Amino acid sequence: TAFFHGELEEEIYMDVPLGYQTPDTVGKVCKLKKALYGLKQSPRAWFGRFSQAMKRYGYNQSDSDHTMFYKKRFGKISILIIYVDDM
Repeated sequence: TAFFHGELEEEIYMDVPLGYQTPDTVGKVCKLKKALYGLKQSPRAWFGRFSQAMKRYGYNQSDSDHTMFYKKRFGKISILIIYVDDM
């Protein structure tokens, strides 16, 4: 999905997944390096990377609606509105 491998801005820990538990991992947790599908931070991490990419391509982000990007070129305007849903 689009949310795999998104960069995280904060430290997030999770329990050792079932099937990976051993006597050595009892009471330990895993530190996530990338966003996971279903993680509440995943859409935000993905959207942050998407926004950076759009700006590199010359799009401006709207001040009134942060999901709207626009670009004026050769007397024409292109508008992109993005919706992120992790359901």
